[in-house]
Amino acid sequence: MLLNWVWLKPKKLEKFLRKQGFSGNSYKVFYGDMKELAQTTKEAKSRPISLSDDIARRILPFHYHIITNFGKNSFIWMGPRPNLNITDPKMIREIFLKHDIFKKLRSPLAKLLITGMVGYDGEQWFKVRKIATPAFHHDKLKNMLPTIHKSCNDMLRKWEMSFSKDESCELDVWPHIQTLTADVISRTAFGSNFEEGRKIFEVLSEQINL
Repeated sequence: MLLNWVWLKPKKLEKFLRKQGFSGNSYKVFYGDMKELAQTTKEAKSRPISLSDDIARRILPFHYHIITNFGKNSFIWMGPRPNLNITDPKMIREIFLKHDIFKKLRSPLAKLLITGMVGYDGEQWFKVRKIATPAFHHDKLKNMLPTIHKSCNDMLRKWEMSFSKDESCELDVWPHIQTLTADVISRTAFGSNFEEGRKIFEVLSEQINL
């Protein structure tokens, strides 16, 4: 989880963060850790992706580097602004519960483009979250597994049919992953009438492109 704090001068803020148990590089005037961030990101992207489930080092290479070297609660400098890297589940839970203190940072453009629960904040987010929580209960998610399994099998079957067993084939999986997501949500939310759900996703995709 990443947090952005801007209410103190960099040096004072660094001192405050270290007292709170956070560690990281000392503040460098103007650019902070951004030079090192760009270099680490470039190096990470130049290497091939390894066949492991640890994708953090590829997606957020510099944050991964900082957490590995400075511990679970650390910070990096984005210019004069520190980003806190928090991986402690108890602290993350406390932050999520104090929605009136830890508010989302969004640009005016994001407010125009992003709507729904992702864009909600404060009391509005808390109310919608309370309504949505029962849908993600353990028992309900457990009942969805056969449907998810079926959708995954359908996708893999299409992959197997797209090339011969005797030859290798390069496949762009991104469109298939998008279709899988739409298919799973359609089947779980609309049940037997999942074709209607697919149509809704097609319309949404069209709107996004427009």
